[in-house]
Amino acid sequence: MNPAATLPPSEVARLEARFPARAVTLRGGGVMSVRECGSGPALVCLHGIGSGAASWLDTALLLAPQARVLAWDAPGYGASTPLAPSQPTAADYAERLGAMLDALDIDRCTLVGHSLGALTAASAARPGSALAARIARLVLISPAAGYGAPERADERRRVHAQRIEALSGAGIAGMAARADTRLLSAGAGEQARQWVRWNMSRLNDGGYRQAIELLCGGDLLADLPPAMPVRVACGALDVVTPPAGCAEAARKCGVALETIADAGHASYVERPEAVAALLRDVHAA
Repeated sequence: MNPAATLPPSEVARLEARFPARAVTLRGGGVMSVRECGSGPALVCLHGIGSGAASWLDTALLLAPQARVLAWDAPGYGASTPLAPSQPTAADYAERLGAMLDALDIDRCTLVGHSLGALTAASAARPGSALAARIARLVLISPAAGYGAPERADERRRVHAQRIEALSGAGIAGMAARADTRLLSAGAGEQARQWVRWNMSRLNDGGYRQAIELLCGGDLLADLPPAMPVRVACGALDVVTPPAGCAEAARKCGVALETIADAGHASYVERPEAVAALLRDVHAA
């Protein structure tokens, strides 16, 4: 592993002791890797394109007294079985989310989507979705808008080419080594930087390629507003999905954008106490 993407052994031990992963067998075959802690009503967290379930550790531990916090490794991430299509849609990811909820006997949850995870969450929560009745509340944090809208065709081709070129050139190790420079604010501490780099270093090539297709083919605004109460938040210093873009998603939902002070894109890694406070407020509603 790239030395720039390693974690202190004490942090790895803390992760495995307090937010352990397990393989959940799905009906019809395949598994989902899920991390879980706490007890109470279910709160399900979906990570972004360069991350994984482990990234929710500190936020999950803060919420554990009030909630059963679950975080998936998205299809093709960690030990989770990839999706069948080479170019999966948000609906494909949402269908897999439903299979995971079935396997875990979760009839009702608060659903949280960060960045790319927001595309899956919004698809699951849209009016008419088979999952909508099982989602009590939706939270979108620094939501990725996707590039699937017809008017974004030029951007879609450019972003797709850039992502594939970076993967083929620098590779996952190279991308991970500098991930913190864009995903965190300039004021982020070294431990947060280690976590961001480590999470990205654990990506699987195939799962990441499928996620690129989701990013480039997804259209967040087309699935909004959701069929249940929603909150939309963004790191005040986010340069990946800046507040102006996130505000558009909030407007589509008829709510005001909530900003997370002193935080970049990976706000729940950089400012877990602030994100936990937001989710605690939502979850208790």
